[in-house]
Amino acid sequence: MTTTPSLPPKIPLRKKLLPSWVRWLGLAVVILWSLAALTLVAARWIDPPTTAMHMQRRLQAWIHGAPYRKRYKFIPLSQISPNLQHAVVAAEDARFYQHHGFDWQELETAAEDDLEGERTRGASTITQQLVKNLFFGTGGSIFRKGAEFTLVPVAEFVLGKQRILEIYLNVVEWGPGIYGAEPACLTYDRTAARHIDREQAARLAAILPAPLKRRPERMNNYSTVILRRMGQMGW
Repeated sequence: MTTTPSLPPKIPLRKKLLPSWVRWLGLAVVILWSLAALTLVAARWIDPPTTAMHMQRRLQAWIHGAPYRKRYKFIPLSQISPNLQHAVVAAEDARFYQHHGFDWQELETAAEDDLEGERTRGASTITQQLVKNLFFGTGGSIFRKGAEFTLVPVAEFVLGKQRILEIYLNVVEWGPGIYGAEPACLTYDRTAARHIDREQAARLAAILPAPLKRRPERMNNYSTVILRRMGQMGW
């Protein structure tokens, strides 16, 4: 009797097509994304003790041997003047209360300006900026943009507009080592965030696009634009 030689076990096609390192990389990405999503869920009740942006600035200072003093204090939205809330929304994301994380109209306008070489401001919403601040810092890789794109809807769903604005105003960079509304108001205007008036608020909002280069007292023109926008929005 002749015996049929045994055939080697078949390797699943998926394993043939995907090297083991690709599968491990994919698993790592899924785990990291899940941790970020869970962090956003926790942020609904827990104030962030730090952010990727804060850690990046500290690391940069250490690498360059520069002095670094972090000023960061988280306060409730109720202790931040409505003037400052309105100024930041008017300056950074005028349709904040209308969109669901992405301002497609502003993105279209920015794309048209890019084609014409006339772009003067970004199209990132406050929610996008918050996600970037919390998890990615100032990096601009394709991976970061892709992860940001998927995390923004999570932030909108689990946090809601008021909590998004509260966290953003408390973690955003307002100058070298200055994070959040309260330290910014105390540093630049020698007063608490709850007492900021309209003009002071507009000047503070005006430095957000470039907080390491701009100073509120130099923002005469842009702060006037922000005040005009606030008036047009009923503020």
